[in-house]
Amino acid sequence: MDNLRGMPWAIRLFLGYALVLLAGIGVSLPYVVDLAISAPVSPVGIVVMVLLAYTIFTMTLVLQRKAAARTLALGLASLTIPPILWTVFAGLWPVAIFLLALAALLFRGLRSSTVRAWLVEP
Repeated sequence: MDNLRGMPWAIRLFLGYALVLLAGIGVSLPYVVDLAISAPVSPVGIVVMVLLAYTIFTMTLVLQRKAAARTLALGLASLTIPPILWTVFAGLWPVAIFLLALAALLFRGLRSSTVRAWLVEP
């Protein structure tokens, strides 16, 4: 439990971001299941299942404090970039600014020395 108390803010932010991503995947699953009824393999289903596996695997490695989790977490954080572009083109500036701030905090935090020192397990 002491390891979790000493967790850097960037790791906490990342885990919150990953949980929100998992919730979004969970909300989209009924649509994916409906697609699977008509076609067993669909591009949307493949993307959702890969994203689900990648998110759970990355969160597991972060909680185990594995060094490889940092690179995987940066990859998962890069998923904030397409929604930023979509919201800018749609004219949703408050949402775009929020997502831009989230992405900046995630990238800055995950690249910090405290995160590198916390993720030390081989």
